[in-house]
Amino acid sequence: MTLAEMSSNLLYVAFIAYLIATFVFGGAVKGNKQGTFKSEKRWGIAAITITLIGFAANLGYFFTRWGATGHPPLSNMFEFTTAFGMTLVGGFIILYFLYRTPVLGMIVLPVALLIIAFASMFPSEVSPLIPALQTNWLAIHVSTVVIAEGILAISAAAGLIYLLKVVDLTKKSKQRFWLEAIMYSLVLVVGFVVASSFFSLTGYEAEFNYVDKEDNEAAITYAMPPVFGMNEYVALTDDAMTPLVETPAMVHAGKLTTVFWSVLFGTVIYWLIRLIFRKRIAGILKPFVKNVNLQLMDEINYRAIIIGFPIFTLGALIFAMIWAQIAWSRFWGWDPKEVWALITWLFYAAYLHLRLGKGWQGEKSAWLAVIGFAIIMFNLVAVNLIIAGLHSYA
Repeated sequence: MTLAEMSSNLLYVAFIAYLIATFVFGGAVKGNKQGTFKSEKRWGIAAITITLIGFAANLGYFFTRWGATGHPPLSNMFEFTTAFGMTLVGGFIILYFLYRTPVLGMIVLPVALLIIAFASMFPSEVSPLIPALQTNWLAIHVSTVVIAEGILAISAAAGLIYLLKVVDLTKKSKQRFWLEAIMYSLVLVVGFVVASSFFSLTGYEAEFNYVDKEDNEAAITYAMPPVFGMNEYVALTDDAMTPLVETPAMVHAGKLTTVFWSVLFGTVIYWLIRLIFRKRIAGILKPFVKNVNLQLMDEINYRAIIIGFPIFTLGALIFAMIWAQIAWSRFWGWDPKEVWALITWLFYAAYLHLRLGKGWQGEKSAWLAVIGFAIIMFNLVAVNLIIAGLHSYA
């Protein structure tokens, strides 16, 4: 067995362990609801043990892939996103031993599973680094960013738990609408996984030539029916679906098509869940947060951000600008990825200002934490998949 094969198997073990641990944490929460401390403790010990096994396998994946590639596995969407899931779980493990909150595991682990499943839809083949990434700054810049985003995601999980408890789902309100919108957005990730798997199993492929933003001719292979066409596209595959819309050169139509099918599949899955359970997804989860300590969730939310924000500042701005100066002879160039990193930083800076200066705690703080995670995911998904830029290789 090669190191690459071993790393894939270890990632699969981690995924299965996190999946099992999610249900076991559910047992711990159920024990808490029934007021049986011994049952809660027993389930909690089992759940965190399984999570630790999964995290060990996840670390094993990371280092065996590092050995197989010869560089830190942080150079493309598959590697970065799996590392993101790993840091999210690592942050949760630390918090669990500090606060003993099984309900946090019920939220964090499913999100980590979605992130890893999302990553698995991207090419995972081991390949040499492109020249632009053959530097130690790859590990320095990207590792600090992924650690920071994993910690910041913990704040969103605590914020989501807070909102699930305090938002009244029996009354029509903006809070109820936006809370369910969060649930819908998570289901869209499932839609991406299902759509990618479905078209992969059918063996769908369609090749096109197009003109990129540098006015050079390039080629693209669609893995899903091309709803959106690349700039000045020409079909190379017989009987290929004709794109409904031609996009400008700055937009990657192939990835935009992936987003379209993901939204379509995700929407169908969302409404199937609604029909089966006859309630909103937030309503399905609400009984599990009945006994949540709101003050504790607010504290976790805040502490995660005051730890994650300076690390994000270091990795996404300072280290990024140093590397940009070395690679492109300028600190800042308004590349889409750079812009959204700045937007993310400004948002969390505003969060700290509003929390410390204006007293925005509790529900307001929870909403801000969830919005911050939405910005991170927009940067990861939309900016990487749709908008072409200097970071498109990632």
